[in-house]
Parts: sequence; structure tokens; C-alpha cells
Amino acid sequence: MRAHAEACGIQCAITSNLIELPGGLSVPMIPVANLGRDDWEFGKVSPACGRACFEYASAAIRMAVGGQVDAVIAAPHTEAAVIEAGISFDGYPGVVADITGTPRDKVFLMLVSPVYRIINATLHIPLGSVTDILTTEIVENAIFAGSIALKQVGVKKPKIGVCGLNPHAGEGGLFGSEDVEIIAPAIASAQARGIDVEGPISADALFAERGYDAYVAMYHDQGHIPIKVASPYAASALSIGTPVLFGSVAHGSAYDIAGKGKATHCALKQAVSNLMEMFAIG
Repeated sequence: MRAHAEACGIQCAITSNLIELPGGLSVPMIPVANLGRDDWEFGKVSPACGRACFEYASAAIRMAVGGQVDAVIAAPHTEAAVIEAGISFDGYPGVVADITGTPRDKVFLMLVSPVYRIINATLHIPLGSVTDILTTEIVENAIFAGSIALKQVGVKKPKIGVCGLNPHAGEGGLFGSEDVEIIAPAIASAQARGIDVEGPISADALFAERGYDAYVAMYHDQGHIPIKVASPYAASALSIGTPVLFGSVAHGSAYDIAGKGKATHCALKQAVSNLMEMFAIG
């Protein structure tokens, strides 16, 4: 914290349990043990920083589980750093799932911006592995988790659109069978549970229509590209399907400008605002 404050030209007094800012504002700090004192540098992947990232998030989630806090907001993470620390890690949703005892196939990332809400059926996996992992149950779980989350944020009768996996949503099997064999049955099952959901629809047409309260994307870039193009610096991320309210930003760690005092705080501020406004926290 001291290193970042100095790099950004922020004048503040930092102790192990308090940050004192100009104007009398103070922020309590919660120490996290067993991090070690390994050296690190701005803008470089570091196992020490990866371990700290994981431990900070885990400690905060456990505080939420214990009722000490109402929600958790996490800063950007670098998966490579966490993995170099010897920790199995594929993003924050998995950590939230494990600590809360929620099955991982029921926890999803929902990106939120002023334009879109997008739920990712799969997230940090190679594109070539999507068809190996994607199942009817996962797609239905994503739809269901999205429906519950939308009601939590005040959408009384959510309407959800589901992206196809293949071009033109498979064109009736011409461009692949997954849309017919995996995605369509999930939508039918969700409809039978009373959820207002439509698809699979070609992703380009679905996002252009903008007629839904949320969208289910089949893989990482299918969901991340439209929301970041439509709402640069204003997108945040929520882990849904768990008993803990957990939010983060929708962007990475920006190593190219780390420690230079150039990064914008807008997305992180938006993530805090989203939880406070949508979940009436604070």
C-alpha cells in the first residue's frame, strides 16, 4: 500500500490496521498473515503478489461468510501470478465457490455495465476446450443463476437471451451440433421452470438487439468483447450463484502502466457503486 501510494503521489499515513487520508477520512485495514516478505516489482508477474492476491480475496470472502462484512470488492488479478505461487486458480468465482461450499458448476461471472448484463457459461479456459466442458446442465445453471441474480437487483420479471456457440447459432446443425444438442435443451428446461428465456440466437444479432435484461455467453470473449466495447472503464463483474456478494472489475492488471500513476479507478469505483445500488448495501 505504501509503495502504491508513493508511486501515485497520494499523501496518506498507513499502519497495519489503518489508512489515514487527507481531510480526516480513515479506512480500517485487516492484516492478512503468512504472506512472507518476498521482493516484487511494478509491472512484473510475481509469485509473492499472486499469493497475496489469493489470500486477500480468501480472507475477505471468509469475512463475508462470517457476517463481518456485507459484500466483497476485489481489485484486478493476474492469474499467472497466482498460479506461479503454486495455487490452483482460474478466477475469483471459483474461489468464492470453494470457500462458500458451492459447487463450481453453479457459480458464474456476470458482467454488468450501463448497457449489458452478461453471464459467462464458461470463463477462463482455452477456446478449444469449450466444447469439451460445455454441457446442458452448465448452460441451464447459468440461466438459473442469472435469473435469481436479476431478481436480486430489482428486475421482477427477467428476460434472458442465450447466445449460440457457433456462427448463426449453428444454422440448424450446418456449423456444428452444440447449439441443437446442448444449448437448446438447456433453454427448454429453463423455460419449463418458468424462466423467460430465448435462444440460442446468433451472438452478433442478440447483442445488437439489446432487448433482454441479461445475456448468457458461451465463452470468455463472446461476453467480454461486447460489454467492454459498449462500456469501456464502466464494466464490473459479479460472482453469482453463491451466498456471498462478490464484485470486481472486468479488466486486468495493466502491467504496462503499473506504478506510473496513470491507471484509472473508474471501473473499481463503478464496481463498488453497483453493489451499493443494486443490493442496497451501506
